[in-house]
Amino acid sequence: MRQPLFILALPRSYTSLIAGMLGQHPQAFGLPELNLFTVDRLIEMWQDGQNKTAYVKFQRHGILRAAAEIYAGEQSSSAVVMANHWVAARQHKSGIEVFHEIVEAIAPLMAVEKSPAHVVSPVYLERIYAAYPDAFYMHLTRHPTNQGNSVMKMQDGNYALSVNSIDYSQDEAIVDPQIAWHDINLNIMELLDRVPSAQKMHVRGEDVMADPLVQLGRICRWLGLRDDIEALEDMLHPELSPFAKVGPINALFGNDPNFLRDPVFQPHLPKQPPLRAPLPWRLDGACLKPEVQRLALEFGYQH
Repeated sequence: MRQPLFILALPRSYTSLIAGMLGQHPQAFGLPELNLFTVDRLIEMWQDGQNKTAYVKFQRHGILRAAAEIYAGEQSSSAVVMANHWVAARQHKSGIEVFHEIVEAIAPLMAVEKSPAHVVSPVYLERIYAAYPDAFYMHLTRHPTNQGNSVMKMQDGNYALSVNSIDYSQDEAIVDPQIAWHDINLNIMELLDRVPSAQKMHVRGEDVMADPLVQLGRICRWLGLRDDIEALEDMLHPELSPFAKVGPINALFGNDPNFLRDPVFQPHLPKQPPLRAPLPWRLDGACLKPEVQRLALEFGYQH
């Protein structure tokens, strides 16, 4: 059985698009956002709690759509009802056990998992690595200004607020997504320090957007997947994924709504603002903090 690929990245870092592209490889299966490593037991996804954020309000949709597609071969409303029964039968299993069952069900295809909720906490990342020490880990990044600007458009900045991305250095507290960009990427890097070099890769999302065939070929060779032109061309069509559209009324999401509305890939060269430029979401003219600039430079972004 192939080891899964875990894409570790903040939201709005091309995660949906790139996971969708890799999932279209003939030897892979791109999953929706399962969020299974955010819980000890599956039943916790159906329980309200103070640790639940607006960002993961619809976190159960991914597992329902995945179960419907894998076991019923479709994602109709009735298939999602079946998926709810499938989940109920496993409510006291760990998220790890349920994920392992899904990986086995889609074998010999490689599971591609990219839930952004997993990178919020080192606890979740540790669960992944403890369960899959031999898996592949892709650290996917996006320019901090562009990622932050996109995040501030998510629920009017509520995602940044939900992960305590707040700048307290001024007279008043300011919601600032660069804080999360820095701290969460450090969480990922700390985990990857323990991962053997052959099992990890850093990928800038902008590079895939600009030169998809070269970058996707590089990723495929790392994963031990075919890199012929037919496989690469398949990956240029993430819109053909069964999860690249809005689901039935009882499981609408399981992915970034923006991606679900427009999953077609268009190669382009993303504009990358200077790291020292004023930030579009700051009214005080502030720029990226020095520690954010240093980390961005380490990732290959330029001043």
